[in-house]
Amino acid sequence: MICRNAGIIFSFVFPAFLLAVEPAKELPFQPGETLKYDLKWGVFPVGSATMKVLPMEGEGDTAFHRLSFSVRTNEFADAFYKVRTNITSVVDRSFSRSVRYEKSQREGKTKREIKVLFDHDAGKASYFESERLESTLPIPSQVLDPLSIAYFFRLGKLKPEAETILPTCDGRKLKMIKVRTGEVEKIRVPAGTYKAIGTIPEMKNLSGVFKKSPDGILRIWYSADSLKIPVRISSKVIVGSFNARLVSAEGLKEN
Repeated sequence: MICRNAGIIFSFVFPAFLLAVEPAKELPFQPGETLKYDLKWGVFPVGSATMKVLPMEGEGDTAFHRLSFSVRTNEFADAFYKVRTNITSVVDRSFSRSVRYEKSQREGKTKREIKVLFDHDAGKASYFESERLESTLPIPSQVLDPLSIAYFFRLGKLKPEAETILPTCDGRKLKMIKVRTGEVEKIRVPAGTYKAIGTIPEMKNLSGVFKKSPDGILRIWYSADSLKIPVRISSKVIVGSFNARLVSAEGLKEN
């Protein structure tokens, strides 16, 4: 139960809410950027997570951005609920819409290989599991998957005390989630001390533990600078509190 909910937070919620912002002219991240986090349930360390900007796929005007995200539990948490999940995302050159989303999920007894193909000419997303087409879903002209959406959010200006409606598609559902931002505050994590802005996405449409815990709150703090790095994630749900803290940030673009 402990690590199952850690998997829910990091493989779905963490990157799933951030689109309708005005993009910057230049990306604030680059291939080689690597963000590493520790995961805790209460006071207990339960694992780690890593976000990476990979080398681009293809060349010239047809090149695509590639991103990856992985989460794994440690030896202590493996005894309760072992997690080894890896996600990759491919986004068009303008970083305005997803092209492909893949998820290799190993969480407890769950083992799934998922692929989502975004056909923007046809206006649909196709969801495959173990190479078998399971469903299709109509999509708008601009939509991003649950991983790339977190990076897209970093393109725009993060304003305190604001609300934004943000669409994202995981292949099976298209969600429109309201996100509220707070004030700038100091956040201490293993990687250092940051001025950061906390964000709170409304959770009412999400499944899993949050459906059973209507008072559950997820907060994500982004550095209040041009890079807008996610430095801390905190959640209070029915089974307790989860926290992820930035441990290291490598390959960053110059601020």
